[in-house]
Amino acid sequence: MSEKMLLIYNPCSGTDKGRPSLNELLRLLRRDDRELLVQTTQYAGHAKELAEAYGGDCGEVVVCGGDGTLNETVSGLLKIGASPKIGYIPAGSTNDMASNIGIPSDFRAAAAMINAGHVNTYDIAKFNDRRFTYIAAFGPGVTVANTTPQKMKNLLGHKAYMINGFVLRLIPTLKQVRPMHIKITYDGGVIEDDFYFGTISNALTSSGIFKFNKEDVCFNDGSFEVMLVRRIRRPTQIFPMIAKMRRRDYDGDTLLFFHASKLHMEFDRSQVWTLDGEGSGEVKDVDIEVLPQAITVFSPESKQFIRV
Repeated sequence: MSEKMLLIYNPCSGTDKGRPSLNELLRLLRRDDRELLVQTTQYAGHAKELAEAYGGDCGEVVVCGGDGTLNETVSGLLKIGASPKIGYIPAGSTNDMASNIGIPSDFRAAAAMINAGHVNTYDIAKFNDRRFTYIAAFGPGVTVANTTPQKMKNLLGHKAYMINGFVLRLIPTLKQVRPMHIKITYDGGVIEDDFYFGTISNALTSSGIFKFNKEDVCFNDGSFEVMLVRRIRRPTQIFPMIAKMRRRDYDGDTLLFFHASKLHMEFDRSQVWTLDGEGSGEVKDVDIEVLPQAITVFSPESKQFIRV
């Protein structure tokens, strides 16, 4: 009996130059011992529907698209209780998830990794009633991600965020920045203070700004990394803060870093969030819970994974 693979292909993700054609993917993934089922997304949210409709009968599900397409696919599979091996051929604007766990940016190499068959388990997290695979973020930087036009992202890729953020949005955003008061209850503690920005991630880098030491991050240990930027009382504090970021010195003064498997966050006002780089609306109270080793992903051997 042949193994059945579902290929979910997003023809609108990333740039035309960086996205492989469907025929190319079929040539790379087709094998005699594998039945290949191909579905093409047609609108936002369609990958989730396709995963729900077809993923339950497949031992392998491959996503060709961006981090948003992967998020939708994982969400759909978890909704129906399916647990196939998941392959990711990155073809989005930034592909942060792929670079985070070592999946090659070249689609041929990514397909070869899938065919080689090596997998790792990977933690994802629940955000109220939604799921995210590698990052949830709130604060001023979220506005940049949510307001970058899709056409700009398709044309310029990651440069679109840089142009939109630093040229078109930075000054207006800074003028409107007001710290938010947050009470955070997590695994064994409570934090209450004013913050500008925060991420909850399962990654070596957070929002392309914060980089973590490899010994501080494990992708399947049942906890995520929490990074918070406290309120700056004086403008001059920003310069030593930037220096600390470069040294990865998150000492809790202006930059707070810790691990957690569960968080409850109460904000003084509703906040806009992104999940895996995609907008998720405004919420005031948030429950985040890590789902340990919830998915199995084709990926290389790495010290960031605990072998199970």
